[in-house]
Amino acid sequence: MFPFFYDPTMIIIIPFILFSVYAQYKVKSTFNKYLSVTARTNKSGADIARELLRKEGVSDVTVEQTQGRLSDHYDPRSKTLRLSSDVYRGSSLAAIGVAAHETGHAIQDATEYSPLKVRHSLFPVANFGSQLGPILAVVGFLFFKSQFLVGLGILFFLGAVLFQIITLPVEFNASNRALKLLQQYNFLNRDEAKGTKKVLNAAALTYVASTLVAIGHLLRLVMMFGMMDED
Repeated sequence: MFPFFYDPTMIIIIPFILFSVYAQYKVKSTFNKYLSVTARTNKSGADIARELLRKEGVSDVTVEQTQGRLSDHYDPRSKTLRLSSDVYRGSSLAAIGVAAHETGHAIQDATEYSPLKVRHSLFPVANFGSQLGPILAVVGFLFFKSQFLVGLGILFFLGAVLFQIITLPVEFNASNRALKLLQQYNFLNRDEAKGTKKVLNAAALTYVASTLVAIGHLLRLVMMFGMMDED
């Protein structure tokens, strides 16, 4: 029906990929803009993270520097908050915002925030499904003309989509916690909080984009299934 190796369903995900590219551009440009704006506290991102953890009663989390740019993350397995050098050492609005956001994840973990627990439990399934699901579906569609394989691929990939969807409230909550705590403990004034909020909103856009890309891939697999004739 189609030329060898040609997959007509690829067109579905192009708009989602373009939006993802825009989101990546937005977060980098916004981060760079506010990386040059020093907060009045003149505290580093590492200092802010440690003080927020202490004030919130979280004593078992280590804050350390990691390699890479915008590679900041919280590792719940080792209870480690890893900050890139720009964030760890920097005292800009961008550095403080990112450090506080990742600290928000550590606080979520300490308070057993339900969506975070669900996301952690879904990770193995999502990781497996995101790799195997599309392969099964595409191979079943292009080579074996098998609805069963395509359907199995869809089933596996659903775990990855659910993981992306549950990630959204986790990330939004971490950002909301960050902004609230930064103002509550007087690390940022109202005007500074506006700049930090723009950084966190831009970062949130990348998670929205990732979710839309995952949904786009799922629609693509469903389209494959629908294009095949029932045996």
